[in-house]
Amino acid sequence: MKTKITLLLALLFLGLNLGFAQQDEECMTKLSIFHEYTKAKNYDAAYEPWMAVRNKCPKFNNAIYVDGEKILNHKIKNSAGAEKVAFINDLVLLWEQRGEHFTSKTPKGEYLAKGCQLMYDNRKELNKTDEELYKCFDDAYHFDKETFTNPKSLYTYFSLMVDLYDAGNKSAADLFNKYDDIVEKVEDEVKSFSGKLNKLIEKEEAGTALTKKEGKYKKYYENYLKNYDLISGSIDGKLGPRANCENLLPIYERDFEENKNNAVWLQSAMNLMYQKECTDDDLFVKIVEQKNSISPDANTAFYVGLLKDKAGKTSEAITFYEQAISLETDSFKKSKLYYRIATKLKARGSYGKARNYYRQALKLNPSNGRPYLAIAAMYAKSANNCGQSNFDKRAVYWLAAEEARKAARVDPTLSKSAGKSIANYKAKAPQKAEIFSSGRAGQTIKIGCWIGGSVTVPKI
Repeated sequence: MKTKITLLLALLFLGLNLGFAQQDEECMTKLSIFHEYTKAKNYDAAYEPWMAVRNKCPKFNNAIYVDGEKILNHKIKNSAGAEKVAFINDLVLLWEQRGEHFTSKTPKGEYLAKGCQLMYDNRKELNKTDEELYKCFDDAYHFDKETFTNPKSLYTYFSLMVDLYDAGNKSAADLFNKYDDIVEKVEDEVKSFSGKLNKLIEKEEAGTALTKKEGKYKKYYENYLKNYDLISGSIDGKLGPRANCENLLPIYERDFEENKNNAVWLQSAMNLMYQKECTDDDLFVKIVEQKNSISPDANTAFYVGLLKDKAGKTSEAITFYEQAISLETDSFKKSKLYYRIATKLKARGSYGKARNYYRQALKLNPSNGRPYLAIAAMYAKSANNCGQSNFDKRAVYWLAAEEARKAARVDPTLSKSAGKSIANYKAKAPQKAEIFSSGRAGQTIKIGCWIGGSVTVPKI
């Protein structure tokens, strides 16, 4: 009897394995079919075998979810009414299923944000309110902020906050806190992608060609930085006059006593007042001094230096600027400090010192082309003072154009503005006829004054 039971269990176990094997074989066949259709962009033909595998073998292969996203996006694009709504909801469900069956390949923040963005983009069809959509993004952001990185979704998230504020459903404090939060998040992402891009730029600058894979990564990093640059401007544009000094000052004045020992609040207030050019008000001085007394750091030292600058105490300002640099340990943030200080010196006409600070900023963040454009602008402004003859003075514009070319080469966000600067400087430099008549083609011209460089006259 015992032998019969053992044999029966063995046959049952074998039957179950054969069933799984047949299921896997069927799923493998249909997966191959829908994957080939998807590669050929024949999404309608792919739909039926894809749904069969999705329903029968949801854990079989991640291609179910990668290809499924393409198939459903096609269906959404080519449908209307209730059918379109059904496909939209199914895509949201597909991302949820992907997270369930392929957790390690489905970053929560990223895919929750994708679902929210899909609903936002189709909010009319889905009849979604701003409150519902904002909650969707807000939940995704707080659930997994680290992987909530899509530039478009970060902008949509903030845009909804502004719309709710305008409708009277969010307070000014909510708006400014969210602005500060999103700006910080964007800066963190820019820092991350800049760090990765910097390594590749440094390799190229050293004369080593990038591998094919590295070239693809470089384009990937550059595209993300372009998108973050775009949404940074869009976020400020969306905030608009809601954060002008007239609106900011009464709010910060009202809340100062309650938050005077809150270093985070003080820092946020300083940053926004600085950005919106509210630094002439006594409240800015009060906030800076309070922050410096309870939690001095690099940012506070910079703002103290700014106050000294405004008071005409130049040497004291430089001391605090240098203190800010020495206190900052993060290379990306230190680069930003160097750039800020250089810009202050440039505005004051201290071009030589400003260039030194700009170059320090470039050492720490070589993918930021703005220091190159600033140096180019200082060269151009000094052209009339840095040469003996008219030809030599105008030759300075070639030097300015060289700096602008560097900006275009390393910083994808500046290609358009750098291109305009290059064209402008080249137009002001000696032209072909002048080079020919001067007989100096190919010669090196030494540039005097604070510039102290040299430039080669182009050959014609």
